[in-house]
Amino acid sequence: MDFTISEQGYYGEYGGAFVPEMLYPNVKELQEQYLSLIYEAGFQEEFNLLLKDYVGRPTPLFLAERLSEKYGASIYLKREDLCHTGAHKINNTIGQILLAQKLGKTRIIAETGAGQHGVATATVCALKGLECVVYMGQKDIERQAPNVARMKMLGATVIPATSGSMTLKDATNEAIRDWINHPQNTHYIIGSVVGPHPYPDMVARFQSVISAEIKNQLLEKTGKEFPEYVFACVGGGSNAAGAYYHFLENEQVKLIAVEAAGCGIGSGRSAATTQLGTTGILHGSKSLLMQTADGQVVEPHSISAGLDYPGIGPLHAHLFATGRGKYISATDEEALAAAFELSKLEGIIPALESAHALHALNLFQFQSSDSIVLCLSGRGDKDLSTYMKYI
Repeated sequence: MDFTISEQGYYGEYGGAFVPEMLYPNVKELQEQYLSLIYEAGFQEEFNLLLKDYVGRPTPLFLAERLSEKYGASIYLKREDLCHTGAHKINNTIGQILLAQKLGKTRIIAETGAGQHGVATATVCALKGLECVVYMGQKDIERQAPNVARMKMLGATVIPATSGSMTLKDATNEAIRDWINHPQNTHYIIGSVVGPHPYPDMVARFQSVISAEIKNQLLEKTGKEFPEYVFACVGGGSNAAGAYYHFLENEQVKLIAVEAAGCGIGSGRSAATTQLGTTGILHGSKSLLMQTADGQVVEPHSISAGLDYPGIGPLHAHLFATGRGKYISATDEEALAAAFELSKLEGIIPALESAHALHALNLFQFQSSDSIVLCLSGRGDKDLSTYMKYI
């Protein structure tokens, strides 16, 4: 089974580039140049040096002993929460800011839900001295106030999206509108494995450092490169794509993706795209999305701003459709319980996004010899105002 992207930008039947005519030159420029540019020796040298000295990679692969004891297997946490800015998002923004500079762009735009991608984008724009505009849903601005403050302190302009559900989908819509109006000097740093080709592939390649490190670290710790399971939360799906990337072809490695069930799959307030979605076009690519019979996007809901998205990246749609990945979900309440459990068992407060993946450990019967890697995609500082309501 092939999990690489085709020349036209498809994983199986999902992907492609469905963009307004005004954006076609920008997208075409990226399609034609991204691979040659990002694999230039000079680009790779600067990218890897910044990952090491600025981001703090490699991030630890931590054997969570008390969690392992509870679930009867060796559970390793890939500590993306220890990256500079507190999440995996920085891996991608470092890569894309270098690419934007190669293309001569002077202005950067981004969308953000939980704020982690916005912070990571503002961070690299400050590092490189480029103008930064971040679109964020008004609802997310209110529930992720610490990250909004960080973006502003880093010099970014934060523009609220006040349409629709005022969350990630709406912020993405506004960012695309901006790009249409400023195509010459602006690069859009998309934060997940969504959007028109080449974004899903490009973001996955920048995030693949996660699984490359997992292989090396697991070999060092256990004598084997491949775990039995890799768990990750999925909204658009960039941390999961990065954690799965170097394991896709080895079908002995079970890939477990955990979406946000919100108030429950059948509640009408959910973001579990693979369970509720059908094939359609969203934000420039063909994938699975939650929509009505006449193609109107259904408003998603999750307690976690980073998973509050009505679609899923085309790679994930392909993994789901082929059965290569197992896609399950966790409710708001289940994610909260998992977050408090990790905090008390291991002294690590996870992001609410990552907590969804942690809940899924309850749904499996493991062998004592199993090695399970769970991508802890971000830290919980940004979610403390939510957690405090339940303490």
